[in-house]
Amino acid sequence: MSKNKSFPIFLAFLAMGFGDAVGPFVGLAKKQFELSNFEAQLIAFTGFIMFGLLSVPVGLFQDRKGKKFVLMTGLTIALVGMVIPLFGLSHYALFLLTILLLGAGASILQVAGNPIMRDVSPEGKYARNLTLGQFVKAIGSISGSLIPFAAAKWFGLDWFILFPIYASALLLTLVIVALTRIDEHRYENAAPATFASCFSLLNHKFILMMVLGIFLYVGAEVSVSSGVPILLNSKFGIDLETWGLLGNAFFFITIIVGRFAGSLILSWLDARRFFLFTVFVSVAGLLMMFTHMQWLVLAGIMFAGFGFANIFPLIFSITVDSMPERSNEISGLMVTAIVGGAILPPVMGLVADAVSVSFAIIVPLAAILYVGWLAAFVQKSEK
Repeated sequence: MSKNKSFPIFLAFLAMGFGDAVGPFVGLAKKQFELSNFEAQLIAFTGFIMFGLLSVPVGLFQDRKGKKFVLMTGLTIALVGMVIPLFGLSHYALFLLTILLLGAGASILQVAGNPIMRDVSPEGKYARNLTLGQFVKAIGSISGSLIPFAAAKWFGLDWFILFPIYASALLLTLVIVALTRIDEHRYENAAPATFASCFSLLNHKFILMMVLGIFLYVGAEVSVSSGVPILLNSKFGIDLETWGLLGNAFFFITIIVGRFAGSLILSWLDARRFFLFTVFVSVAGLLMMFTHMQWLVLAGIMFAGFGFANIFPLIFSITVDSMPERSNEISGLMVTAIVGGAILPPVMGLVADAVSVSFAIIVPLAAILYVGWLAAFVQKSEK
């Protein structure tokens, strides 16, 4: 497969990462609009709720219209969301609308991008390339922390500078994808996907467990991403707009490094064994974040990032490879499960308000413990 045809897909993965800006947006908007922990975490809810509402319908639509068309649709919707702030963003409700459109675009990009990577990957290299794509996505994710940090620290600008930058990048990606021909693999004997056929996949114990794994993992990642600046501010008095954001960036930097390393490791190590190892590292990192020693908390953020790095592409690729002829339906279900990123952060916010910000780490820890059990099950599975 030509590298020229995979390049636009990697750009689309970069654009997917912009959706993860809702993580750092939580801390920034909390200060900007003077919100409670629960209200701030509603930003994450707004950003990720569209994954639950759109993913299955988009997966079915994609089965008929094709992945490239759906990919372009997602880019367009996200672009509209990033254009709105260019005309002013003085109200919390308007900010939520911007986040809603960004989340809708990101959810559509996930539905199309993850399975289309299989179309541009050599035989047997899907897990590796999907991990590499997630590495590129993480670069987009970290931009939501690094750009505002740099803007405030060195240029005296506020975090709204993100919006014109993201709008320009989305427009460029949309043009490049539109000009690229992509040969999508279709199974001639496969029946057209329907809501019934899609949700019937949940009757398969393996599929159901993997979908739940995505739900809990994404909820854990968004909880940590959005909670890191608030945690560092609460425990150590670190400023939210500068070094607090850098703590969030540090989390995504370790995810980037972990995904790049994962793409290399998966060239020689079985995906199922690597899955178990990466969850173990995740749990170790989250446990460190409970402590009150700054260096150990920072080390925990780093370990959590390394561990989290490859969980999503591993679950996704292992599941799709189990039923490649149902990839559009599986993709719809898997991306629907990303709605976990909308559910768990508000729960974490409620726990933080009721007990403490530090104790609220119990929410992502519980989620990752399930993923650890799932990894052990997958390793023994013959599927």
